[in-house]
Amino acid sequence: MKKYLVGLLTIAMTALILVGCSNNASASDKTLNVGILQIVPHGSLDAARKGFKSELNKEVKAHDKSIKINYNYQNAQGDQSNLNSMAQQLTQKKNDLILGIATPSAQALAKKTKTTPIVVTAVTNLKSAGLVKNDEKPATNVTGTKDLGPVDKQLKLLKSLTKNNKPIGVMYNSSEENSVLQVKMVKKYAKNHNLKLNIVSVTSTNDVASAVSGMADKVSGIYLPTDNLMASSMKTIGKKAQAAKLPVVTGSIEMAEDGGTATYGINYNDLGKQTAKMAYQILINKKKPQNMAVETSHTLRLYVNKNNAKALGIKPDKIQKP
Repeated sequence: MKKYLVGLLTIAMTALILVGCSNNASASDKTLNVGILQIVPHGSLDAARKGFKSELNKEVKAHDKSIKINYNYQNAQGDQSNLNSMAQQLTQKKNDLILGIATPSAQALAKKTKTTPIVVTAVTNLKSAGLVKNDEKPATNVTGTKDLGPVDKQLKLLKSLTKNNKPIGVMYNSSEENSVLQVKMVKKYAKNHNLKLNIVSVTSTNDVASAVSGMADKVSGIYLPTDNLMASSMKTIGKKAQAAKLPVVTGSIEMAEDGGTATYGINYNDLGKQTAKMAYQILINKKKPQNMAVETSHTLRLYVNKNNAKALGIKPDKIQKP
């Protein structure tokens, strides 16, 4: 009888342990851990991050209200050593997925892990950045959205705002791969349309004001690609250009909001939301980044900074989509 009771007790305890394990597994399945690495704080990248979080929260909640998302957000403040150590931290922790915002962040993460799913946004060209084999089928643990805007249309827009035949000014950071790629596109467009350029490269925020002042009398307007340094310096650029009565067309809407005149381009909040939908497919539907095609922005919009346009003597309602 004792043996029988002991046997029953053993079975009961084993069952309780198994139930407990089952409950623990269930509880852990109800929490998603998402890391986020951002190279520097500025309007465009911040908007992408906020769009990503809001859309992912919405999508997951619609799927299952009981699922919680823990975000681990790291910002390198433009420092490469910070970026590398933060990438190390995020890849060592058991994140279900990591978001890399901008090319340097994406590259830092991709170097640290080949297994954790990575989605990226605000990257101009994933293939040239060494993140994927090709856009159609990445064949790596990385996929995401590109922020390459319609450079040709943006230059056409700028030309429509200029009032003389002086060259178009172009300012960018030569140490950013994404900017170098866009400037190559600018040069190609200029060659095909007999457009003269005055190209200036800066690598520090300390040089931005003097660079704008230096080109003020030599150009008819300024074009800025989607460049992290330029985006971080938009208020300075906007003030200097406005004082010189120069229209500024930017690579993104957020840059134009912060000091440009107009753009026909990407809204980074929308791009972040688009990236979140890809993350949802990985986290909930168990899709693999290796097989998920890289996406470009679904929407392009004309944005006019009315205050800036008026200060330059340009009627905002006269600015048309290129």
